[in-house]
Amino acid sequence: MARDTTDLTPIRSLDELVDHIRAGEKPVSEFRLGTEHEKFGYRLADLSPVPYEGEDGIRRLLEELQTRTGWEPIVDDGRIIGLAGGSGEGAISLEPGGQFELSGAPLETLHETVSETEGHLNHVKAIAGELGLGFLGLGASPLWTLDQTPVMPKSRYSIMKRYMPKVGTRGLDMMFRTATIQVNLDFSDERDMARKMRLGLKLQALASALFANSPFTEGKPNGLLSWRSGVWLDTDNQRSGLLPFAFEAGFGYRDYVDWALDVPMYFVMRDGRYHDATHVTFRQMLDGALKGEIADPEPNMGDWANHLSTVFPDVRLKRFLEMRGADGGLLPDIIALPAFWCGLLYDAQALDEAEAITADWSFEEVDRLRSAVPRLGLHAPFRNGTLLDVARRILPLAQDGLERRDRRDAQGRSEAIYLQPLAARVASGRTAADDLLARFEGEWNGSLEALFADQSY
Repeated sequence: MARDTTDLTPIRSLDELVDHIRAGEKPVSEFRLGTEHEKFGYRLADLSPVPYEGEDGIRRLLEELQTRTGWEPIVDDGRIIGLAGGSGEGAISLEPGGQFELSGAPLETLHETVSETEGHLNHVKAIAGELGLGFLGLGASPLWTLDQTPVMPKSRYSIMKRYMPKVGTRGLDMMFRTATIQVNLDFSDERDMARKMRLGLKLQALASALFANSPFTEGKPNGLLSWRSGVWLDTDNQRSGLLPFAFEAGFGYRDYVDWALDVPMYFVMRDGRYHDATHVTFRQMLDGALKGEIADPEPNMGDWANHLSTVFPDVRLKRFLEMRGADGGLLPDIIALPAFWCGLLYDAQALDEAEAITADWSFEEVDRLRSAVPRLGLHAPFRNGTLLDVARRILPLAQDGLERRDRRDAQGRSEAIYLQPLAARVASGRTAADDLLARFEGEWNGSLEALFADQSY
């Protein structure tokens, strides 16, 4: 999750909330992509999760990384909870169960994303190796129960932990036992945002299937290919999932703002402290609902920016768009996810063609597809065929889009090379989860110890 924001500028009108998002508009020449990925730490000796404290704990890892990189520590109540690079360098943060996240810098090409991610992983692996730790690239922790999973000392997480069981059955699983890959992408104006948001929502189920990689829970198969995607079906449906109004003609910034205003808040920050605000929506806060409860109850732009970071639709709008549907994975998947979306959304022809394919897809159809993907993956039914049929039409558009972008590496290769893992899955009709399950039942003889060796960075 992103670092929380402090901006004391008072909010005087709803138009300012719209303008906050509109300020993210960029000319196409300045479009960038920012890749985020989360990973599970574990002790090599016994495959147990890594706590925050201790000589081999997350805190020690962050301190050693701070020394090695020179990045500034992010501190919450006296504890280091992340690292921030210099201007445009990205950040390292902790998810609730200790999932270790790199929020990458906004970069121009996928080749730069490879270099950034490899550099980060090299730092982490070098320090982790000295501490007797490893890191696992999956969409869900495969062994540990909720009770066995450590809790990171971030103040906002204690608020979320209390709130989640009130609004869904799977919120704690989402917080503590899932990991993802995301990409943040730019838009040029309101129409461009709406097109990308709409297409992103329609195709997020396809991304979830292509990156399905969480078939194990608590030491055994869980019956799903993407357990993580299944968790999101009942986490907190007021703030997550699909957005039906985004499917409608004329969708724009104000529609998203109106929706977010009526989503319950998590917290407000005052003087560096977090105050529980889960009992009010942002609109109610604007109307004075927190007067008498906290000092300085008037909402400010920092409150709004933080609130936008705590809503979780399948595509999230801030000053950029976040594609949120993929399970965590190893380096090839970390690059394939931004490659997929960059090829579709950053090339005008690919965007036009993908829109044409999905133009008549209804919200109800996409919602059914979203519900089927966790269990069936690429073989989820869609109209007269399956999602695999859709993938066979969509993936070539992304490949062609990346070829037309014509960003070459030192060997003269286009960014389309990073779609190879997805091309292999579409060709075989098998997800990464299908392959892991086959190995579990075959060469691994029903043991997950080999999984840790095979799926670690």
